Amino acid sequence: MKRALITGVTGQDGSYLAEFLLEKGYEVYGLRRRTSTPNFENVESIKDKIRWISGDLTDLASLIEAVRISDPDEVYNLAAQSFVAASWPQPLTTGQITAIAVTNMLEAVRLVKPKAKFYQASSSEMFGRVVETPQKETTPFYPRSPYGVAKVYGHWITVNYRESFNMFACSGILFNHESPRRGLEFVTRKVSDGVARIKLGLQKELRMGNLDSLRDWGFAGDYVKAMWLMLQQEEPDDYVISTGEMHSVKELLEVAFSYVGLDYRDYVVIDPEFVRPAEVDLLLGDCSKAKEKLGWMLEIGFKELIHMMVDADMKRVEIEKKNKDLLLLI
Repeated sequence: MKRALITGVTGQDGSYLAEFLLEKGYEVYGLRRRTSTPNFENVESIKDKIRWISGDLTDLASLIEAVRISDPDEVYNLAAQSFVAASWPQPLTTGQITAIAVTNMLEAVRLVKPKAKFYQASSSEMFGRVVETPQKETTPFYPRSPYGVAKVYGHWITVNYRESFNMFACSGILFNHESPRRGLEFVTRKVSDGVARIKLGLQKELRMGNLDSLRDWGFAGDYVKAMWLMLQQEEPDDYVISTGEMHSVKELLEVAFSYVGLDYRDYVVIDPEFVRPAEVDLLLGDCSKAKEKLGWMLEIGFKELIHMMVDADMKRVEIEKKNKDLLLLI
């Protein structure tokens, strides 16, 4: 039985990956930072199947112990401060967790289990002000946020450990990938949640930033399969994972609102507060290398993804509304 250690296991990607690996018969270990009220929402159905280890990405000693306990065949480093907007007011925290912590994790693996295969979650935000379109593995990076800069560090330190210590270390340069498990602060989930609240009468408007930004949006459940495929290869390498399709935030709003019979123009308000200090205008990935070498394929398209997210939030908000109504009656 293969053993995998996942950091960020309770997040969107970590939860889908844990489910995927458990289905394949893996023994899954999840690194959990100690908090007074742990959030297991994304992994509730598999919580008892994951072997939990306490640790902190900023504490090398705890990571060494986590690798020792789990004795992993594969390590998936998914944990990060991953909300781009938060990286401007919190650049140092972002640097510690999203950049330096990657070195901590690599060093723990090198010291305890150097033959373990390592996956680093890189990001399309590394491309930033893009110098070519579409972006592929050889496209130069030009990050436009502290988050993007931190991810560039994490990416290159992974390459460095691969070349310096002959470790099987890969980076997946994942373009925007979403799901009903996405945090409410991310634009896709903000929209699907807002649509549900407006449709059910709990909200009157949705405040947004730049509607002209273009992104390459896919389904997180498809993308975690690519992570696994990277670690099944004979040689380590880096791969762009994307849909190869670009959609604007405006199109996202159109698809989400029209799905419930509404016109987004009646509800969306442009708010300068949600405009980035340095904007990334467009991101479009070329995933031909992943398709050719990994045999990776997409299963969920853009509209299907947005409809899935709206359906999930409609169901959740309906329950929330019923509970509020019951409280008013008591």
